[in-house]
Amino acid sequence: MKKIIWVLVVSQFVFLANVNGQRVINVDFNKSSGKLNPMFNACVGAGRANEGLRADWQQQLEYVRKQCGFKYIRMHGLLTDDMAVYTEDAKGNPQYNYMYVDALFDFLHKIGIKPFVELGFMPNALASGNQTIFWWRGNVTPPKDYNKWQALITNLVQHFTERYGAEEVKTWHFEVWNEPNLSPGFWTGTQADYFKLYDYSVKAVKSVNSGYKVGGPATAGAAWIPEMISHCSKNNIPIDFVSTHSYGVKQGFLDEYGNSGTVLSKDSLAVSGDVLNTRKQITQSALPGLELHYTEWSASYTPADPIHDSYHEAAYILEKLKQVGNAANSMSYWVFTDVFEEPGPRYTPFHGGFGLLSIQGINKPAFYSYKFMNKLGGTELANTDKRSWVCKNDQGGVQALLWDYTYTLPDSVNNQTYYIKDLPAKPKGKVKINLSHVPAGKYTMEVYKVGYRVNDAYTRYMDMGWPGQLNKQQVEKFKEENGSPVTKQEIEIKPKAVYSKEFDIRENDVILLNLIKH
Repeated sequence: MKKIIWVLVVSQFVFLANVNGQRVINVDFNKSSGKLNPMFNACVGAGRANEGLRADWQQQLEYVRKQCGFKYIRMHGLLTDDMAVYTEDAKGNPQYNYMYVDALFDFLHKIGIKPFVELGFMPNALASGNQTIFWWRGNVTPPKDYNKWQALITNLVQHFTERYGAEEVKTWHFEVWNEPNLSPGFWTGTQADYFKLYDYSVKAVKSVNSGYKVGGPATAGAAWIPEMISHCSKNNIPIDFVSTHSYGVKQGFLDEYGNSGTVLSKDSLAVSGDVLNTRKQITQSALPGLELHYTEWSASYTPADPIHDSYHEAAYILEKLKQVGNAANSMSYWVFTDVFEEPGPRYTPFHGGFGLLSIQGINKPAFYSYKFMNKLGGTELANTDKRSWVCKNDQGGVQALLWDYTYTLPDSVNNQTYYIKDLPAKPKGKVKINLSHVPAGKYTMEVYKVGYRVNDAYTRYMDMGWPGQLNKQQVEKFKEENGSPVTKQEIEIKPKAVYSKEFDIRENDVILLNLIKH
């Protein structure tokens, strides 16, 4: 027989914002602040298109799409030679081939996730130089012939239209290149060269269908936004969205092996401050209505930063997304899986990779932030607490996602030294949720958690002594910890009662309270 917990009216005094230093979250079921902005799972990143032909990559993407609700995916290398898109015959005539692209995009279409199409890098037969980036050698030089580039993009977009239909492709986004402001790095040309590439690209896409969405500049560090908008507005060049990137660490940009010793920024508005400022730049520009897509973001820009594996990352993700608010249309976390070969194949199960999942598909703490956010209902309730969302869904259920964010990195210590340690979380007291005017009736009450040694595969991996390989049984053991509720009870809320729930919370804990209406 199910246990019933009776919920009685609580004292009026709980409606003080803070009681003896205790954190209190007061929410009225009848007071909405509007629709929840789903920018957090609008898009997610992946390393490169060719990796999307792997069975394990595809299995993991289907899993995270179901668990986390991602709507779009963005990746590098769609036009790089390992996708076999472009060659030229002996006379220099273009030869187009989309067999690999079709295999990938058909899979995306089948599982219900749309491409956020990054147009890059340069096919070698069309490149003006031989400079490349990454282990897989993406060519980062401008085209030797901009008209041939335009013809390639036109043909590609025509192919997409024939295969998937214009109404479907109208829901996609076409982003021109990646981080052209990093030169040397992702682009050997100038800003003017990039604008020329953009002009030819947008002309190509729009020639197929003027309703297709095109944007850029896809820069690192929130750069070139006013210049991009000015270029397009002054020259009457179409632009449907602005895109750029931000990461939460100091020291340089591209660091494939973590050799520079990245340091998590102490700035409380790292990442989110960039987003808010970019939105301000758009609002004050000649094109104030443009969409804003942050097509890469994370705590760190290196795939060799142990913060990505740490339980700290889960709270960091929520902290930043809450601060962004409604400033962005999408915040694309970089990336969904450690099947990611910019520095080449990696040889250890946990190595500080960007992914929400390890190479072998083990959920990292970061994964649970997205899994929990995906459980939030579509209506956000008015809430003055800065580290929580409280929502309701159309079925009458209530979801409260709350966290602590504490910066714990000591001065003069880098991420690669600190986050490889067993880092016990200190207590941060209690947090109490009071929900008033919740409809009377029976509910299933679930509590989910992620934090130190709770859905914390990385600390468990440390306990094992950092083995260089995990066997099949060990991987399966890791996957048994899958974010199931830590508490599950049947409760009944009486008429006019206030439902209250109190939690102990530690540094960088994440807690989801889910009330499911019967």
